[in-house]
Amino acid sequence: MSNSTWSQQILQLLRRMNNFYLPGSRRSECLRFEVNGAQVGWVPPHVASVLTRYPKVFCPPRRGALSLCPSWDSNETRSAAVDSVLRTERQEGSLTCLKGWRDEKYSVMPKFFDPPLMWMERAATSLFGVKRYGVHVNGYTIGNSGEVSMWLARRSLTKQTYPGLLDNVAAGGIAAGVSIKNTLVKECQEEACIPATLAEKACPVANVSSGNAQLSTEMKSSQRRVTPTWTRRGCSQKVSLSSIWNFLWTSSLEQVKELLATDDFKPNCAMVVLDFLIRHSFIDPDTEPCYQEFVAGLHQTL
Repeated sequence: MSNSTWSQQILQLLRRMNNFYLPGSRRSECLRFEVNGAQVGWVPPHVASVLTRYPKVFCPPRRGALSLCPSWDSNETRSAAVDSVLRTERQEGSLTCLKGWRDEKYSVMPKFFDPPLMWMERAATSLFGVKRYGVHVNGYTIGNSGEVSMWLARRSLTKQTYPGLLDNVAAGGIAAGVSIKNTLVKECQEEACIPATLAEKACPVANVSSGNAQLSTEMKSSQRRVTPTWTRRGCSQKVSLSSIWNFLWTSSLEQVKELLATDDFKPNCAMVVLDFLIRHSFIDPDTEPCYQEFVAGLHQTL
């Protein structure tokens, strides 16, 4: 693949991941989703028409916003009221994304460190356009002569989303009430058999976000290195370790770079790897004409 073709493929990836903010999107048709006077998401018209069937929970749309009724005045009561609506709609089957119900709670708040205004079932967050946060781990090794190889994983063919595509070593969403570090340790253990004693050494290194969200850390030991990150309309975190896991496979960074421009990579994970290549100077601003666009596309203001 020529350099110019590769660059254009990467730009297409970033545009696709940030299409909500691009000209021609249907953003203007969406209603702001507000809780206690604060905007926490965006609701498309077809979802708003379903939610307004529940006037005891949602106020009629007003001034471009859909909000919860003010009678729900705490995290607990808001969460319970919305959860009851979602469970009813899950049974009705009109909102297809609820078929992927996880029984996993995500916090809803304007910014990551704001006190949560409520929690919401993970499968429903896309209906409300709320920010979702997660941790992604990119693993890499440095050979004796300094060459860098990256660990890649391939998703199970039975996964609900992006089955069979290339993935980071470990990744997962940050559930309500769970810290970044605890999420990292849990995902490393569950998805890559990385022991907690190693995963706990990770420290933050970068943040990636998109209009469809991520955060990064890196850590080193005498034997291992791996890198995590997080994302959806949301944000990402990265981490690094180093070791050889029998069930993963490695590729040179040139091979990884080529794979990023194909449909074989889970899109948000491809963004995490792209950020790694930029931060570690494997993509050079003197030779990559789209360098600035790459950086901007990885750090969309939400």
